[in-house]
Amino acid sequence: MTDIREHPPPATAPTAPAAPAMAATRPGRVVALDGIRGLAALFVVLNHIFDRAWPGYPANPAPFWAAWMVYGRFAVIIFIALSGFSLGLGPARSGWRFKSITTYAHRRAWRILPPYWAALGFSLVMTWYVLGQPGWPVPNGKSVVVYGLLVQDAFAVGSPNRAFWSIAIEAQLYVLLPLLLLLARRVSARAMVGLVATIVVTIGLLGPHVPLMNSALAKFTPDLAVLFAVGLLAAGIVTSRPRPVARFLDSRLPRSLGSCSYSLYLTHAPIVIAVSYGLVLGRVATGTPTFFVLAAILLPVTVCFARLFAAVFELPFQRHRGWIPLRQAMSARLRQLRPAGPAVVAGRWRSASQASGPRNQAGGRCRPARPQPVAGRARPASRPGPPVPPGPGDPATRPGSC
Repeated sequence: MTDIREHPPPATAPTAPAAPAMAATRPGRVVALDGIRGLAALFVVLNHIFDRAWPGYPANPAPFWAAWMVYGRFAVIIFIALSGFSLGLGPARSGWRFKSITTYAHRRAWRILPPYWAALGFSLVMTWYVLGQPGWPVPNGKSVVVYGLLVQDAFAVGSPNRAFWSIAIEAQLYVLLPLLLLLARRVSARAMVGLVATIVVTIGLLGPHVPLMNSALAKFTPDLAVLFAVGLLAAGIVTSRPRPVARFLDSRLPRSLGSCSYSLYLTHAPIVIAVSYGLVLGRVATGTPTFFVLAAILLPVTVCFARLFAAVFELPFQRHRGWIPLRQAMSARLRQLRPAGPAVVAGRWRSASQASGPRNQAGGRCRPARPQPVAGRARPASRPGPPVPPGPGDPATRPGSC
């Protein structure tokens, strides 16, 4: 793309149309989405702090200024809708088609599974060796298999991390996405949303009367499929201009938070439980004091840990789209960090010594040769004079002292 700062358009050129609000600033990135994800993940952390300060959900004994934090599920709604929107942008530009379903499946697995499995291991260690989740069964080997395969919404097992329930739902929606695109391509995107909504409403109406429907309603939360479909629809119709809110969401702090939002969502719950039940609850007055103490401790701790976790288990898998480039990047990084061996140090010392020139018997550095006047040439002086011939045994050029 030509930079108009280097090649400005002619004065008679027509004005370019305004850029859309969600236009990508670089391939694979959409303005404001990172900021939205980051703030939503932070809201989940606040919601879990709220639950420890004012227990009793769904009752809400909190003061009015904190009552809004009870709606932590709203953040999951945002995640699901944004997921549908982001995944729908490419197909929406290509007639609701994937260039390759195999590539799509590989990229989704590569993006989601490595940080999720790492967070699962971290959660199991925290649960088994630090502090388990009060009121919930301790996870066992079956829990590892069920959570490792992302089917925790279908089987009742001990949970290492209660925040993982939505990851299973999202993974199942990824499997459903090709079918939704087929409906959008064969009929229309609006019809696809209408069909999904009809199915979900039917399940909701039949749930109280049909045990199978009621079980599906409780386990799989099908209403999130409607939000995913709406996000998919929105990918094809975004045309508004940027607003101040979008510019704020695309600023440095929200965007930085968004870069580790997935890691923050995956890892915050065990830390919240360990700090809440191990350090604060029972030592600080319940309610507002507990909330502010937990917020002061947990917000920086969970965000900093998420950034470190993302740097190891999330961001490398975003930058390198396969095992081979990832191994190459890791090998290059290790070579940079590897300390220099004795042979390398000696070689560098020899190179430096040679560069500094030879040395005399006393160990001092040799002085470079100084040119002397040659026979037949005039000696530089303030005033001209006759040429001075060299004396007997006086070489034309005196070597340096070494």
